[in-house]
Amino acid sequence: MIFLKAFLVGGLICVIGQLLIDWTKLTPARILVSFVVIGVILGGLGVYQPLVDWAGAGATVPLTGFGNTLVQGTKEALRKDGALGIITGPLSSASVGITVAMVCGLIVAFITKPKSK
Repeated sequence: MIFLKAFLVGGLICVIGQLLIDWTKLTPARILVSFVVIGVILGGLGVYQPLVDWAGAGATVPLTGFGNTLVQGTKEALRKDGALGIITGPLSSASVGITVAMVCGLIVAFITKPKSK
């Protein structure tokens, strides 16, 4: 059942992104940034975490989940380290995801021949 929940929630988030691409003049980059910001806002309000608890990877893998991860790390670091946690919290909580994205981008850049538009 957890796979069905993850598929439904993750699929719904992707459908929303595709509809934004098809029906608006927003660029994909703006949509991606918007998803992260929406995840930050929903995570800050405490609305996103129950969705993560219910849907698992369907809510944590999309970019809204990345925004939620940033907020959760910030909240935890603020409780632990005070104001310094505003800087250290998001970086420490999302460091694995950021590192994987950078390494994968580097590998793809070495394998493929990039073209400028």
